[in-house]
Order: sequence, then structure tokens, then C-alpha cells
Amino acid sequence: MAVLGAFPPGLTCRPIHEDDWDGVAECLSRGFPERPPSYWKRALSRMARRPVVADLPQYGFALDMSGRIVGVLLALYFRHQGEEGEEIRCNLSSWAVDPEFRPFAGKMVMAAFRKKNVTYINVSPAPETIKVNEALGFRRFSNGQFAFLPALSPVKPAYRVLDARSDLPEMAILSDSDREILLEHAALGCRSLLCVGEGKAFPFVFKARRIVRGLVPCSQVIYCRSPEELSQCAGAIGRFLLRRGTFLCIVDANGQVPGLTGRYFAGSGPKYFKGPKPPSPGDLTFTELVIFG
Repeated sequence: MAVLGAFPPGLTCRPIHEDDWDGVAECLSRGFPERPPSYWKRALSRMARRPVVADLPQYGFALDMSGRIVGVLLALYFRHQGEEGEEIRCNLSSWAVDPEFRPFAGKMVMAAFRKKNVTYINVSPAPETIKVNEALGFRRFSNGQFAFLPALSPVKPAYRVLDARSDLPEMAILSDSDREILLEHAALGCRSLLCVGEGKAFPFVFKARRIVRGLVPCSQVIYCRSPEELSQCAGAIGRFLLRRGTFLCIVDANGQVPGLTGRYFAGSGPKYFKGPKPPSPGDLTFTELVIFG
């Protein structure tokens, strides 16, 4: 009941503005002490370079107590071109509230949920927040992760892999949406690849990561159109990545991925959504994993 109660005098819930960055970064560092304020300021600066979705906040929501930021919910809004037309997605991320104001934290979530045409996603829920996510109506769109060795997959004849560039002739085979995804993610520091063969072009985006306590390098699949296309191009992609020092890849999945050599880890990195349409497990475009780094 406290979550829905009246605010104490001086406390407001409002969108985050650019002149809030210092207070937002300090609040997030109190909530996530392993991350210094400089990390969050870098994240906010990268959010600032993203296109603003009309009538939606650029950074998310804050609890403001008489000019002091005491709660933050970052919200990454972006337009996604799906098979059925354009949709709006929002990656809700990095929820931090000072202890004495936690009874009012739900106000930020309710402010974000006002837009019913938005699909909300949570790609890094802390274990202790999963029950809260489910109580808010979030459902899983990915139950685990599949770790695979793409270089062990067979290579189809004449398939080749290229780094995506705007001046690459093969980019013309792709849709406008896929070209945008590849080029914008390359600008954000991801590895955007084009697998070309049999007169077709298949877009992929990977993000460098380290797993197993930061000791093992790998590439996280940020974008593939389908598990079938990932399997179809895995051999060529695997050899391309192997020459650049990466042998292990990870993709969100709901089970074993046919055609790939690897192991499924159920319950690893579950991902949630709430709204009109769930993302596919191989689609993490423009989420915090990309924007925050």
C-alpha cells in the first residue's frame, strides 16, 4: 500500500533531464557500489546520442526529493522494425532507490508503464528482483543461454563473412532496418557482420564479453534474425572470429539450438518482457548490453 500512497512533501517522480546527470550517477553508484559515477555518466552520454522517441523520456525517471535525486530508473526507448511493422521497445534498467524512499520506488515503474503500446524488456534482472518482475506482469522470452563453438560447424561453399560498412555493395541486399542495425551497432563498438552466400545476405551483431569470472573471452549474439540463419552461417562466422581470437559464442535461447555445437545452460541470464510482443531470443539490439558496454 505504501507504494501507491501519497508522496511525502518535496518528493516528486519525473523524467530525468540532462542537468540531473551528476545526481543520477551518484544515486546509481549508491545502489550499485561496484560501479563508479564515471561509469554511469558514460552510460548517460551514450544514451544522449541515441534518437529520442517522441513523447517519451530520453533517460528514464527519477525520484526527486527537493532537488536531490534519491531514486533512478533508466529507460532506453527505441523504435524496432518488426515483421508486422514498427514497434516501440523500452529496456528498463538499473533501478536504484535510497533505502528511506524505497516504499515509493513503484511510482517510477508506474510512470514508465503508462504507454500501453510499448514492449518493456529486462535483460539483466538481479536474482532477488525476479519475483518483483513477475508480479509486475513480466514474462520470460528467454529461459537460458546456449554456448557454442561456431568454428566446429560446417562451412557452406562460397559463404563469406564481411565487416559491415556503409560503402559495402552487399549491404544493398539487406532491408533498411537491417542496414541500420548493423551500422549503428558498429558505431557503438559491436562487431557487425554480413554473411553472404547463395545470393543472400545475413546480418549479425556480436558483442565482446568475458565470462567465468571474467577469464574466458567470448562473443554474445546481439542480433540474428533467426536461430536457423545463425546455424546456417555459423561455420563461416566461426572461422572469421577464430582468426580474430574468439572461439566461443553465446546466444540467448530456450533450449538446444539445432545445427550448433555447444551446450545449453537453462536458467542462465533469463530475459523478461511485458507488452504487446516478445522479442526473439537472439535480439538484444539497442539494449543496455550495447549502450552501457
